[in-house]
Amino acid sequence: MAIKKPKKSKSAKTDASAAIGITGGSGLYEMSGLTNTREIRVKTPFGDPSDAMVLGTLEEKRVVFLARHGRRHRILPSEINYRANICAMKLLGVERIISVSAVGSLKEDLQPGEFLVPDQFFDRTKNRACTFFGDGIVAHVAFAHPTCGPLSRVLADACVHEAVKVHRRGTYICIEGPQFSTLAEAQVNRELRFEVIGMTNLTEAKLAREAEICYATIAMITDFDCWHPLHESVTAAQIMTTLVQNADNAQKVLRTAVREMPASRSCKCGAALQHALVTNLKIVPKATKKRLAAILGKYIS
Repeated sequence: MAIKKPKKSKSAKTDASAAIGITGGSGLYEMSGLTNTREIRVKTPFGDPSDAMVLGTLEEKRVVFLARHGRRHRILPSEINYRANICAMKLLGVERIISVSAVGSLKEDLQPGEFLVPDQFFDRTKNRACTFFGDGIVAHVAFAHPTCGPLSRVLADACVHEAVKVHRRGTYICIEGPQFSTLAEAQVNRELRFEVIGMTNLTEAKLAREAEICYATIAMITDFDCWHPLHESVTAAQIMTTLVQNADNAQKVLRTAVREMPASRSCKCGAALQHALVTNLKIVPKATKKRLAAILGKYIS
């Protein structure tokens, strides 16, 4: 089934919609506990998402799950169609996105097996499509606080509830990959006092903000990158082993977070574009308006 863009930005709450989106990274390719599931192939003006969107019910709430790298982990961080992924969430009525990701630790007290809910990002990516805008329309969203505070608190509280050790704040440095860091890079990242390192979440956060969707991350710490003198340099096999061990914790935290999610949003994420649009919408090309209908619907309807 293909979902086309809605006439209005606020999607009708049907069996093909959900208010909560979950995107899983390395090690989380499906969401356990979902009932009444159905797969939907969503077509967006930006191409196809990473995989089929899996709609279902979790803790009596409608949820949509997307495997960020595809369910067989076949898409590199640089190859992910981030715009299609976020746009597909928007088309399905998603108002909040929970990201689950594997990260490396840059600090001694952030141990593999623990979780961190970052409140800041630092960008070291290259040449990624990280905005919906252009082609005749300019927008500059506020991004000083790149994650949603209320949503982040729900995630951190869910970790505490499930007895998973969690760090409630920290900076996630996002690199291009797919290679892991050099020792020199890891040492500089530590000197800059970053907490964790990953390859995907910042790009998602930027696009989610433009789409007026709340975004927050559960960062699952899997390794010490390559800087720790008492641990070998990170390997993909090491990451996957740690992720398998933590999969149950991640699933439990997600279920609790969804259950405790407030019905309405108390943040400003849902109005991120209100003062961000610079171009007079009357002069925006029709083709651009059509492409951005899901993103701009309430501003151009």
